[in-house]
Amino acid sequence: MIRRPHSRFALSLPALVLVVAAGCGYSLVGRSSNLPEDVRSIFVETLENQTTRAQIDQILTQAITNEFVTRQRFTVVPDQTSADAILSGTLTSFRVRPVTFNADGRAEEYEISIMARMEFKRPGDDEPIWANPAYLFRQAYDLELEAGGFLDTEDAAMFEVAENFAQTMVIDLLEGF
Repeated sequence: MIRRPHSRFALSLPALVLVVAAGCGYSLVGRSSNLPEDVRSIFVETLENQTTRAQIDQILTQAITNEFVTRQRFTVVPDQTSADAILSGTLTSFRVRPVTFNADGRAEEYEISIMARMEFKRPGDDEPIWANPAYLFRQAYDLELEAGGFLDTEDAAMFEVAENFAQTMVIDLLEGF
């Protein structure tokens, strides 16, 4: 069997690419963190609700808490005194608007948009570790139409929207976007 020099190069090229990529700082979105290493315990304050949507503050606070728990790097604590950092926020806007319509002029898809002021800081510090005074989240959801009417799925959609809001907000916080 005759070995060709370029075939050895062709076989070693993928290994070289993997080694270089591993050292470039690439990581999966949402798995890295720009937070100080000593931030291990987090207290999530119930969001303040300045919108007209009832219970949105409780739904989003629970979703954010769940998102931190799934990260496993952090412990969510029940009070501020045992926390390394505190996440607080104010919901300033909640809107639902139709975005697509059927032939009869009925809305088939809606968009939920949520605006919030979010802040993450150490207890007693005035300077935040991370803040976003105009955090905007948008997500569309379908309205399930039934014969002769419709089924309002806004409440069910809120739980899905809350999970996605929490996931993107925590990623933004962790990665410093």
